[in-house]
Amino acid sequence: MKNRPSLTHQEAHALLHVILDQLEKQQKGAAIAIADEHGELLAFIRTDGCPLPSIYNAMNKAFTSAREGIPSRQLGDASKQEQFPLTYFGELRYTGWGGGMPLKAGGVVVGAVGVSGLPEEEDMILAQLGVDYFNEKIAH
Repeated sequence: MKNRPSLTHQEAHALLHVILDQLEKQQKGAAIAIADEHGELLAFIRTDGCPLPSIYNAMNKAFTSAREGIPSRQLGDASKQEQFPLTYFGELRYTGWGGGMPLKAGGVVVGAVGVSGLPEEEDMILAQLGVDYFNEKIAH
């Protein structure tokens, strides 16, 4: 695997398009956000038919996963199980909904994918599609 200090904007756009292609095949609307290792936006698209609240939900899912290095749903589940509000982190952008997945190279978080606009399970499947593409085509 090559040394990866960060996710490039070209790589972020390639990830976005893998997920976008799947959405178009399914004729569904969603928002897709690709963030850097700090959770900040590198690439974004809102497709036709995407609910407006999903814009920031996708960004926040990617932000949460990049910052914590875990899927956003995993943080949400821990919050429920351990009975602590996500606001304890001091960051209002954190979310516990599924659809945010970290991108790791050599065990280091280099970015994250966030998908929102569909039922949570579908958001998670699409985000995983991006992670799988990253692992197969970019991380090594």
